[in-house]
Amino acid sequence: MKFLESVALALSAILAHKLRSFLTLLGIIFGVATVIVVVSLIEGFNKYFNDKIADLGSNAFVVNKMGIVTSLQEWIERSKKNKDIKLDDLRAIKENPTYIRDAAAMMRRRGNIKRETQLLQDVEIMGVSANMVDIDSVKVDQGRYIMPSEEEHARESCFIGYELVKQLFPTVDPIDKEIKIDGRPFRIVGVAQEMGTVFGNPRDNFIIMPISTFQNIYGSRGSIAIRVAAIGPESIERAQDEVRVVLRSRRHLNYNDADNFGIVTSDALNNLREQIFGTISIVAVGVTSIALVVGGIVIMNIMLVSVTERTREIGIRKSLGAKRKDIVRQFLSESTVLSLIGGMIGVAIAYGLGKLVTVLFSLPTALPIFWTFMALTVSASIGLFFGIYPAWKAAKLDPIEALRAD
Repeated sequence: MKFLESVALALSAILAHKLRSFLTLLGIIFGVATVIVVVSLIEGFNKYFNDKIADLGSNAFVVNKMGIVTSLQEWIERSKKNKDIKLDDLRAIKENPTYIRDAAAMMRRRGNIKRETQLLQDVEIMGVSANMVDIDSVKVDQGRYIMPSEEEHARESCFIGYELVKQLFPTVDPIDKEIKIDGRPFRIVGVAQEMGTVFGNPRDNFIIMPISTFQNIYGSRGSIAIRVAAIGPESIERAQDEVRVVLRSRRHLNYNDADNFGIVTSDALNNLREQIFGTISIVAVGVTSIALVVGGIVIMNIMLVSVTERTREIGIRKSLGAKRKDIVRQFLSESTVLSLIGGMIGVAIAYGLGKLVTVLFSLPTALPIFWTFMALTVSASIGLFFGIYPAWKAAKLDPIEALRAD
């Protein structure tokens, strides 16, 4: 019996019992759909995290007081041990750089924004160096960014996010308009390109002003963050070492002393995400995969029933010259095709569910090609594996006894 002939016989047997075949496939459909949905959510979240959260700018990393903190105890210890980072540290980092392309300072807090009678509360206010535009992922859409002269003279100029434009200037050009930041008048010089949301929360709800103006208003006490850009992707680690040498030297740390400052990189953020969600992802995929095993057991049971129902058919085929391997191939083809169809239906359902989850809950999903083919391969393999015993049982039937069956 040729392969295509056995597949054709398998399809005809499946179509002859449509309802039973569909009910048999429910386990495989549910298993494949849940696995693909879970993997889609995981893959989508990983990509989303990398693009939206771990993106620190082109070849950039951040130097701050605390670094990445994963527990309250760690935060308490570092807040006592680590020293504030000041603008003098920034100037030292920018002196005679080798692997550093540029570096800029940043401070932030929350505040209120007012235009005429309209008040927006809890807006992110950032004070930055004027050269931050060359490092940060924020890009100019209208107007311009903060100028060096405005930083030098502590001008009350600001660069605002797209969300503020929608709320405060829905029908008016915001450039050169005045707003009040915590009661102080500022002139808008530019608007950022829309950055979208992170898990439904807008990323465009911010105001940027010169760091000198920020410190004049809110004080220079406290630590700044320094965003550093390396000369290229291959130089990021060397740029980090360069920053580390400068800061350790300024703080008179001995060779064996731990750093009393933090360096945050995109890789470090992704490693943290992997530590938090990696095990959860593996467990989630493992648990949902149980449904595939259950589906395989259902297929084996139905195939055993099919062997019993088709005992006479098997006897006729054997009496006409069919060999054991032909019978085995026929039933294995039927179980494999049945399971593969279930896998394809499961993938289609998973794709639709992923899109629905994205629309309803703003959760990112991404249908991975690798896992799609893997799911189809696994579903076909399950059908093949769990079809072995029914096929073997059918092949060992005695043709004479089989012909006597009703």
